[in-house]
Amino acid sequence: MFIDEVRIFVKAGGGGKGCESFYRDLYTRYPRPDGGDGGKGGDVVFLADQNLHTLLDYRFKQHYEGKRGGHASSKGKKGRTGADCILRVPVGTILRDADTKLLIRDLSVDGQSLIVAKGGRGGRGNAGNRTPTLPEKGEERTIHLELKLIADVGLIGFPNVGKSTIISNISKVRSKIANYPFTTKQPILGVVHSEDLNFIVADLPGLIEGAHEGKGLGDRFLKHAERTKVLVHVLDMAGMEGRDPRKDYQIISEELEQYSDEISVKKRLVVANKMDVPEAAANLKKFKKKFPGEIIEISALQKQGLEELVEKIKEQLRSS
Repeated sequence: MFIDEVRIFVKAGGGGKGCESFYRDLYTRYPRPDGGDGGKGGDVVFLADQNLHTLLDYRFKQHYEGKRGGHASSKGKKGRTGADCILRVPVGTILRDADTKLLIRDLSVDGQSLIVAKGGRGGRGNAGNRTPTLPEKGEERTIHLELKLIADVGLIGFPNVGKSTIISNISKVRSKIANYPFTTKQPILGVVHSEDLNFIVADLPGLIEGAHEGKGLGDRFLKHAERTKVLVHVLDMAGMEGRDPRKDYQIISEELEQYSDEISVKKRLVVANKMDVPEAAANLKKFKKKFPGEIIEISALQKQGLEELVEKIKEQLRSS
C-alpha cells in the first residue's frame, strides 16, 4: 500500500532526576554533598532513508517517544542519557508542524536527519554545593508528514494511455497492466539502466479533467511531479477509448498550469503511443497541425520506438 501523507505525535524523553545525597565516613567532619546529575532525555529524530518508499508504517502507529534519562545516584554518579527515537522516512519527505502548518524541513537527501523534539535536561544534583533542580520534560508536538517522490522523469497522461506498459518495458519494474482506466492507483518507480546514464522514472496515476481541484486520482499525485526534472506526456494517439488526442493534450497541459507554476515550466516530452493501431497515423497528422513541435512516436505494446524515447529523455536530463 502506498501512503504519502500521515500525521503523528512525537514526545521526547524527560530528563532523569538529580540526586541529593551527602558523603560521610569516619574521617569527614562535615558531610560532603555528592549527588550526581540526572541524564538527558532522548530526542526524536527523523532520518531520510533511500530504501524506504512509503509512509505506511506511520499509518498504523502514530505515537512515538524518546526514552527518559536515567536517575542519578550518590558519589557523583550521573544518570544515563535516554536513547533517541529514530524515525526513518523515505527521501523526499516534507515535515510540517501540524498545528501551525509551518514547514520544518524537506528531507530530500539520503542520510539527512533532523531533531524535531529535544529531550529534557536532567535534574541537577547537589554535588559541589549546588542547589538541586528538577528535571525538565521532553518537547512534544504533532508532525504532518508528506511524501513527494524523487524521480528524474515523470510519466503523465490520461488513464489507460500506456504509461504502465512503457515503464515496464524500459525498466525492470513490473507494473500492473490491464485494459481499464485507473489500473495504476499508486506511483510506481523504475530505474532505467544504460551505458552512459541511469535515471529513475515514475509512473504517475492517470490524470483527468479537474485533477487540480481534487477530481479523480490525479490531485493526490500531481505533487510527485514537482520533483521531477522531465515530464513525459503520453498520449493515446489511436484514440482507442473514444477520446481525441488533441483535446487530451490540451486538458492535461491546462491541469499542469492550474496546479502550480513549478510544474507548468518543466521540460516536457510529448509521446504518441499506440502507433501500431491503423487510426493512429491519421490522428497524429491532425495533432501536428494543431500542436506543431517534436513528438516521439512509439508503440509500447510492440516495443517500438522505446530506444529513441530513452535517448530523448537522456538528452533532456543532461541539459537540465
